[in-house]
Amino acid sequence: MEFIKEEIEDMSISEPSRIKYEDTEEQIDWIEMKLQKHELNEEEEEKQSIKTQRTKAKKPHTCSQCGTGFTQKVNLKIHLRIHTGEKLFTCTQCGKSFSQLSGLSYHLRFHSGVKPFKCDQCGKDFASTSNLKQHLKVHSDEKPFVCSLCGKSFSWLNSFKLHQKTHNEVRDHVCLECGKSFTRAINLKHHQRIHTGERPFKCSYCDKSFNQSGHLKSHERDHTGEKSYHCSQCEKSFACKTGLKYHLLRHSGEKPFNCEQCGKDFISSSQLKQHLKVHSGLRPYVCSLCGKSFSRLDGFKLHQKTHDEVRDHVCCDCGKSFTTAENLKRHQRIHTGEKPYKCSYCDKSFTQSGTLKLHERVHTGEKPYYCTHCEKSFARLSSLHTHMKICCK
Repeated sequence: MEFIKEEIEDMSISEPSRIKYEDTEEQIDWIEMKLQKHELNEEEEEKQSIKTQRTKAKKPHTCSQCGTGFTQKVNLKIHLRIHTGEKLFTCTQCGKSFSQLSGLSYHLRFHSGVKPFKCDQCGKDFASTSNLKQHLKVHSDEKPFVCSLCGKSFSWLNSFKLHQKTHNEVRDHVCLECGKSFTRAINLKHHQRIHTGERPFKCSYCDKSFNQSGHLKSHERDHTGEKSYHCSQCEKSFACKTGLKYHLLRHSGEKPFNCEQCGKDFISSSQLKQHLKVHSGLRPYVCSLCGKSFSRLDGFKLHQKTHDEVRDHVCCDCGKSFTTAENLKRHQRIHTGEKPYKCSYCDKSFTQSGTLKLHERVHTGEKPYYCTHCEKSFARLSSLHTHMKICCK
């Protein structure tokens, strides 16, 4: 429809007529704008229709169950396994099955302990590129997930969700065998292997197998001799981070785990746990030759060596033999002159952590051993025993 604008020459046109004429001008502008919009919308719809047709042409293979399209028929075939539950690829080591070969390949890395993707910033290894990508957020200092209850922030959403469970005390992953509960499914899975006896991670050098990939990796370092963790104080190296951590405590003489029943200190919670068996009175390990019983398996095995006269730890320098590797290690320091335990108060150093602890009491004045008869105190247990012989007469 064409609108013709007439030039107004007669300025004596009445005001109502002028208003009507101006309204017509606005209407013309509005109609033109509306037509332009309509034309644009038609063009956009046509483009969208062409794009949709091209997409359909590009992805001609459509899933009948969920409508997802694929460019190749083989991809549709793989996708359908999600709906059917078909799992063609089976792990020969643990029997677990997967719908895709890539899933099996990724799973096999947990058995072998192989982590081919390395962080350039800290050297940590990962089994997949996605895990490495998630880890890199730690170095970026980006922590977008903030807890509204305590203000703690997190780089990853899954860590944030796990943290929230600590506030709510949610342990929604429950073991059906013993009732023990966990915050994470993976922790429950690891725990359940105690009941099933499953050890899916097999050593490629010997017949040993393990229930966790990390344990396998640590074990295989015994075969390869790899020791990636180095002590800055004595240049000793360790196969695992935990080994270095405990070793550093020996340098400092620190024993953070204390027995509430006798006051004895320990480097690790596992050592304290073993020690507590002494107070419980339980001695499940009984020697068949002499009837002596032990609270700990390692103590029992060492005792058996005394019957067999087994001293299988031999010094290469002088030929002296020992029942334990630890005793041989201490002995060898006589030959090497190594004194790894340094006093934090003076320049003295010692071959054993216990000797360092005794020495440092000279500086601190600590006397932890008390006589029950006269309340006199001593820095050494041997000094208390000597005193008790005199005091109790």
